Amino acid sequence: MHYNVLFWIIIAIVIVSFAWDQILTALNRSRMSDTLPPELAGIYEPQEYARQQQYQRANSRFATLSSTFTTVLMLVVLMIGAAGWLYGRLQHLTTHYLLLPLLFFGIIFLVITLLDMPFDYYDTFTIEERFGFNKSSRGLFFADALKGLLLTALLGGVVVAAVAFFYHLTTTWFWLIAWGVLTLFSVGVNYFYSQLIVPLFNKQTPLEEGELRDALMALGERAGFTISNIYVLDSSKRSTKSNAYFTGFGKRKRIVLYDTLLDDLEIAEIVAVLAHEIGHYRKHHTLIGLVLGVVMTGIQLWLMSFFLGSPAAALAMGSPAAAPSFALGLIAFSLVFTPVSELLSVGQSVLSRRHEYQADAFAAQMGLADPLISGLKKISAKALSNLTPHPLVVFWEYSHPTLLQRMEQLAHV
Repeated sequence: MHYNVLFWIIIAIVIVSFAWDQILTALNRSRMSDTLPPELAGIYEPQEYARQQQYQRANSRFATLSSTFTTVLMLVVLMIGAAGWLYGRLQHLTTHYLLLPLLFFGIIFLVITLLDMPFDYYDTFTIEERFGFNKSSRGLFFADALKGLLLTALLGGVVVAAVAFFYHLTTTWFWLIAWGVLTLFSVGVNYFYSQLIVPLFNKQTPLEEGELRDALMALGERAGFTISNIYVLDSSKRSTKSNAYFTGFGKRKRIVLYDTLLDDLEIAEIVAVLAHEIGHYRKHHTLIGLVLGVVMTGIQLWLMSFFLGSPAAALAMGSPAAAPSFALGLIAFSLVFTPVSELLSVGQSVLSRRHEYQADAFAAQMGLADPLISGLKKISAKALSNLTPHPLVVFWEYSHPTLLQRMEQLAHV
């Protein structure tokens, strides 16, 4: 194992990232209290608030445990050069420019999935079940895990194979070609997501004729938004938590409502939630997000090109020889890119929160501010959401403003 400068940079990134996460977690813990804050009156009852705090503490402790395990394991893997060892062993089986990276990343993905599964199982059947959220059976849990494993292997394999192929074709311009192909692939996945991927895990049934459908259709007419597809997702077979979203675009555009949302909210509140989602569409937030994602993918691929042919990257990952390696270079890049990715994610979160305010304002302009607030209160309270996170945590991690921030903003629309 050759401990070069790049190796120690990667070690430092892993340690600093873990330390920063723990600082954010500690800041959130400092805001916890069994006493109901005055601003939460009417959202949480004192007894329910105490339960919410217990839920947040349980999640916080579990997140620290899983993060510590992952970080220690990562450091051990890096110190012993496990990635380089695995790559060397696989070279005895094949040196094909496509098969070798596919085998390498396939094994790594399988190991990570198996190591994560006990944590996912504990989270689902201990924490989520203890607080009344889990509705999933153990059979469904493992079926979901298997489907997720196969789906990710398929889609991830396509991405790895595409990048490896274009890198083999031209090491200089591969990132530009791969950028164009992966952009088309990403758009295609999003376009057919609801028709091809969602049915693997959930049933989607058209919303029945009735008062709710009539109210939603009337909202669409008022907002100048054509509603043709409204579906109900059977989310209650896994969790009691509620949500609603748009998926697809163009003729494939559809509205999806969790069945739990229909049980938890009044018709006016569901209409307000849908108005918020229409606001996202009318303000072109989906398109903006897609364009930003495409731009960031291009930047990432361009930066990656400097690592894939780097002997230093291969050595840092445990290669016994100072020879360039596509697979080891890709691993090294993903680790070095972590702080850049984190900062880009913060920028995305800032923009996302701004978009949430704009979508709320759209619903308010439709005369739905009050039912939107009452609906959000119910969703947050039932999910035992943390309504008083530390401001730095909100800035750094939250894609949505807190409920209290949204209520304050709606009051001034």
